[in-house]
Amino acid sequence: MALALQRRANVRLPPEVNRVLYIRNLPYKISAEEMYDIFGKYGAIRQIRIGNTPETRGTAFVVYEDIFDAKNACDHLSGFNVCNRYLVVLYYRSNKAFKGMDIDKKTRRIGYFEEEVWNFI
Repeated sequence: MALALQRRANVRLPPEVNRVLYIRNLPYKISAEEMYDIFGKYGAIRQIRIGNTPETRGTAFVVYEDIFDAKNACDHLSGFNVCNRYLVVLYYRSNKAFKGMDIDKKTRRIGYFEEEVWNFI
């Protein structure tokens, strides 16, 4: 046990590696229990969020307690076959996820203000 902790202390991970995994191409009817069975083999899981809206169906977020468990799961489960669907496992990148939302939000806001200006004139 102490040897494993010592090895982890000496390992330097790439900057994109974090505890949160973004999973795509999931079967739409997968349950939380099945997700825990698949991803729990690689370490302690803090949380699993499965998409339930039409835009997020087939996706999920898996949050591990330890970054090394998340890296291990990402390495082993990327391309894993679940119900004839191959999983796409990526590290969650908040700056990329919110970047698109900000652009959409700004476009809607600009469209709203243009409409208000035209209604005012």
